[in-house]
Amino acid sequence: MSQSFPLRIGTRASKLARVQADTVARLLTERGASCETVPVKTTGDRIQDRPLADAGGKGLFTKELEEALLRQTVDLAVHSMKDVPTALPDGLGIAAMLPRENPADVLIAKAARTLSELPKGARVGTSSVRRKAQLLRARPDIDCVLLRGNVDTRLAKLAAGEMDAILLAMSGLKRLGLADRVTCVLDTDEWLPSLAQGAVGIEIRTADARTASPVTMLDHRQTSIALACERAFQAALDGSCRTPIAGLATIEGPRLSFRGEVVAPDGSDFAETAFAIELGDEPMEEASRAGRDAGAALRPRAAQWLVL
Repeated sequence: MSQSFPLRIGTRASKLARVQADTVARLLTERGASCETVPVKTTGDRIQDRPLADAGGKGLFTKELEEALLRQTVDLAVHSMKDVPTALPDGLGIAAMLPRENPADVLIAKAARTLSELPKGARVGTSSVRRKAQLLRARPDIDCVLLRGNVDTRLAKLAAGEMDAILLAMSGLKRLGLADRVTCVLDTDEWLPSLAQGAVGIEIRTADARTASPVTMLDHRQTSIALACERAFQAALDGSCRTPIAGLATIEGPRLSFRGEVVAPDGSDFAETAFAIELGDEPMEEASRAGRDAGAALRPRAAQWLVL
């Protein structure tokens, strides 16, 4: 394939977002496309003084990118899929997923080697309501501290002694070449990650066949199927960014396995679900239906913690 027009790739301006966008650009270039990167500052990037959950609504890292797509000032937008609302604006769709990176959360600590080794009252930094709830469930004695900023900023705050440990996503650290900073990888069997964590998606205008042609070639089918399940689970619960929801779908051969949970914000209780299905001739639809059904069944048990 060879194209004379450049594909304009919209991305947040953070280092991690640029790495992800550069990966997409490289893959498209290898397939004969010409690319240019267009940084877009999002609402989530501008807000640094309070939890994003207090900023109101979903899509804080995607709204401006989607507006650029609809204005046709960019041709595709590269997202960390955990930031993407389950309902997309009319005329937009996710055309491809890159192969998922390790979805696990990690602990980075100054002294302790594991969560259990942190001293009583240790200050642990995170900006995620989900991680805070899971942390309080595991260690109710911990002092959770708001931690905003990019990965380098968060690591610098830890090094400066502002906290004893921080929680981050393994996927971002690996993409930035910082996996050696990890103290402990939190086992997903015991500590479920955010839905869609570790996955990078490419959003385009659904009517834009010119862009769709090269972009859809990048789709990693297994990742797309797993995220169809996870995002349907999220949509069925219809929780906001204030709701501690976690889950992970994995695929081995034709078998899809899923575990999900909603945690009380103070970590005092939780509701969970799990299932496994054999995928057939329509795996995307089957995965989505199974995730939606699991979320709908869990919703009555989790209703008290769902902030809509």
